[in-house]
Amino acid sequence: MNIQAPIKPDERPAHAPPGHPPARHGRVGVLLLNLGTPDGTGYWPMRRYLKEFLSDKRVIETPRLLWWPILNLIILTKRPGPKGRDYAKIWNREGDEGPLKTLTRSQSVKLQEALGEGRIVVDWAMRYANPTTESRIKGLLDQGCDRILLVPLYPQYAGATSATAADHAFRALMGMRWQPTVRIAPPWHDDPVYIEALADTVRAKQATLDFEPDLLIASFHGVPKKVLLQGDPYHCHCQKTGRLLREALRLRDDRFMLCFQSRFGPAEWLQPYLIDTMAQLPGRGVKKLLVVAPGFTADCLETLEEIEEENCEAFMHAGGEKFAYVPCLNDSAEGMRVIESVVRRELMGWV
Repeated sequence: MNIQAPIKPDERPAHAPPGHPPARHGRVGVLLLNLGTPDGTGYWPMRRYLKEFLSDKRVIETPRLLWWPILNLIILTKRPGPKGRDYAKIWNREGDEGPLKTLTRSQSVKLQEALGEGRIVVDWAMRYANPTTESRIKGLLDQGCDRILLVPLYPQYAGATSATAADHAFRALMGMRWQPTVRIAPPWHDDPVYIEALADTVRAKQATLDFEPDLLIASFHGVPKKVLLQGDPYHCHCQKTGRLLREALRLRDDRFMLCFQSRFGPAEWLQPYLIDTMAQLPGRGVKKLLVVAPGFTADCLETLEEIEEENCEAFMHAGGEKFAYVPCLNDSAEGMRVIESVVRRELMGWV
């Protein structure tokens, strides 16, 4: 009987044919998933990004027969220019990329350092634009990951963020004959590690200010009100995060407020709207303001341009005197403590 010696994992072909095991096996992948950022600030990169984003049925639930003419004939003609100029204000010129891409990559690198270089392989991907989720799942498979933990970087669950990230990963898996085993990290809107990290960053920012804020606003990305009525838990998650943060900071009810930003289109969204609130607060006697954005794991257009510039300008124009913004957790020690805590918990039983 002619029995071949077993092939060692590292002796397998580097690029095995479809349906065959990869060069190595037995590794565990961790894939951080974030929203996305255009490949450039010019008209065409911006148009491609907006088309992919606004074509997502999880983001825009309007019937396609009505939405496609509006999107292709109006929005994709007019919106790329102004949005490109907004992105240009915050663009990482050294890396020639949006700050969301820079920060998500750094989070991936730092998480790999925290978890070590053994069986766990950490990578990152974007729901829209590059690097694509499909390419990074394939990259993890090529490195021998037969189990993959998907981590949508959204503390509060929403169909338009967490769910569409999972949808996109599942579409990639549908085309694979040899699928890895997959887990999805749940939202962490009420995780004590996350709440304490947020409170720490607020305290740290306050320590640098030359004023005492009259009010702390927690600003979350808005969604249409109808998704709440249809059962999406996002609003409830935001409210709980806000309450826990206020309690951790020991703030009275009248010193804390929760708002929603980034409204798009004519439909009613979750309220109160941040931009409207900015114009109203000085008239109510709030002249010194501090804003934090707990729903964003990394600073991006919605925080660096919309909050720090547009909303600050609206507040000051209405009679405000002092305005400050608390940076997102980003790749800070506090931010990485949160991501590492979530990942280690969800890897239990695998490693």
